Amino acid sequence: MIELEHVVKNYGGIPALRDVSFHVHAGETVGLLGRNGAGKTTALNLITGYFPPTEGSVRIGGKEMIAEPRNCKRMIGYLPEKPPLYDEMTVEEYLLFVSELREVVRKANRKHVEEIMELCGLTEMRQRVIGNLSKGYRQRTGIAQALCGAPEILILDEPTVGLDPKQTVEMRELIRRLGESHTVLFSSHLLSEVQQLCSRVIILHEGRMIRSLELGAEESETIRLRLRVAGQKDVAVNALKALDCVEQAEAGASAEEGETEILVVCRRADEKGRATDQVFRVLAKMNMPIREMREEKDSLEEVFLRETE
Repeated sequence: MIELEHVVKNYGGIPALRDVSFHVHAGETVGLLGRNGAGKTTALNLITGYFPPTEGSVRIGGKEMIAEPRNCKRMIGYLPEKPPLYDEMTVEEYLLFVSELREVVRKANRKHVEEIMELCGLTEMRQRVIGNLSKGYRQRTGIAQALCGAPEILILDEPTVGLDPKQTVEMRELIRRLGESHTVLFSSHLLSEVQQLCSRVIILHEGRMIRSLELGAEESETIRLRLRVAGQKDVAVNALKALDCVEQAEAGASAEEGETEILVVCRRADEKGRATDQVFRVLAKMNMPIREMREEKDSLEEVFLRETE
C-alpha cells in the first residue's frame, strides 16, 4: 500500500532523509520510531503528499504520488501532530465540511459522518464547539477527520501526545479497532504503545532507515540463557563452552556465595537436541546444580537504544 524507494529529502541543502526505502503492506499496523530529528515527520509528510521528495519515489496503492496526487491522497487519512481543527465549528459541522472536501456524495454525507462519530466516540459531542473540547476529544475529532472519505490508509503522527492515562488507553483501543479495517502507519515516542499496537516497526536514525523489525515474529535460531549455577566458575564456563551448540559463555558476579551467574549464547537446538536440555545435562553430570535458568529476550526499548546508539 505504501512504498518508498530510495527517497531523499533535503531542506536548503540540509538532508532530512537519506536514501530511505520501506514498504507497508495492506492491513498492517506499522510503527515509525526514531529520536527527535530522525526524519519521522518528514517521512509522513512525503507519504501524504505534503512535500515532494528531492529524489526517489513515493507510491500509494501502486500509484506515484507526484504523477497522480489526487488519486493517492484519496486513499489517505492523515492526523498530524497538531490536528487541523476549526475551533469555532461544532464537531458535526466540521466533519460535514471535511467530508465535503473529501468529495463524499452529498446525499450520503450526513450518514457517513454519523458512522464516523459513533466509531470515534463523538456522538454525544456532536453539537459541542471544538474550541471547548478537552485534549482527548480534540484528538478523537482529529482522527475522525482523517476517516472522512473512507480512506484505506491512516497516517497518524503522535496520536496520543498530551493525553492523560485514561485518554491514552482509549485512544490506543480506537487505533487498534481502526487497524482491523485499515492500513495504519503511525509515529510515536512511546515504545510500549508501539509494541502493543504494531505488527512491525521501522526505525529511522539521522535520516536513514536502519531497521525493520517484526514484533511477535517466530523464534530466532539463537537464544540467550541466563544461568545461576552452584559450583566453581571456571569449570562451569569451560564445560558450557565445550558444547557444540554454545557460541559464547561468560561468567559474571553472583549475589550468593558459591554461585555464579553465566550468560550463554547458543543455538536453540542442533542434532544433539535442545540447547536447554544439553546445558542441563552437562552441568548435572558435573554435579553443578542450576538454581535458575531463563531465556532473555530483547525488549523493543533495548533494540531501539542499541540500534540508535
